[in-house]
Amino acid sequence: MAKVIIFGLADFASLAHYYLANDSVHEVVGFSVTDEFMPEGDPVFEGLPVVPFSQVAERWPASEYSFFAPMAPRKMSTLRQQIYDQISALGYEMISYVSSKATSFGNVQIGRNCFILEDNTLQPFVRIGDNVVLWSGNHIGHHSTIGDHTFFTSHVVLSGHCVVGRNCFFGVNATIRDGLNIADGTFIAMSASVMRSTEEWGVYKGSPAEKAKMSSMDLRS
Repeated sequence: MAKVIIFGLADFASLAHYYLANDSVHEVVGFSVTDEFMPEGDPVFEGLPVVPFSQVAERWPASEYSFFAPMAPRKMSTLRQQIYDQISALGYEMISYVSSKATSFGNVQIGRNCFILEDNTLQPFVRIGDNVVLWSGNHIGHHSTIGDHTFFTSHVVLSGHCVVGRNCFFGVNATIRDGLNIADGTFIAMSASVMRSTEEWGVYKGSPAEKAKMSSMDLRS
């Protein structure tokens, strides 16, 4: 069991609090956000104190507390990556949450600060990096690898023996055939059917999916 600080004051933080309180052994002690987003006064969120990030190590030292930062995938998850790096630099351990209603096996590897919700199926020999979000209802095929800071929405099918890079995004109902390499920064649109390996920072739409003229780098601004 860990005493956990949750980063954020929006829906993702509220959901993380609910999941940890009702489906984990961890104890949530409070919340933190960067100073520019601190509410005025003596703020409380979900009945717990909110501490500015600049002061969090004084209130809840890394030697006694852990962090969880389940943020939204804005700017191709580069904001999530920045916060993850800042928390890590302060020396905090970062927990991962895997729903008790997800299906997994003993040889699945899951990194730090992952948020894996209900009805995900993680087949044997899957490896998941750090700071990965799998929203509800995805299928992650056997012998596949998912890189750091990647975000799956819902009902994505990633077939077996796929390698997914860092900072990728998968829209609802996307399907990826077996054995593909999904390059860093790939954005796969809702309901896309990906039949070929992708290029870095490419945007893929349609069935079968085709590479759009725009770059997913444009989504970072």
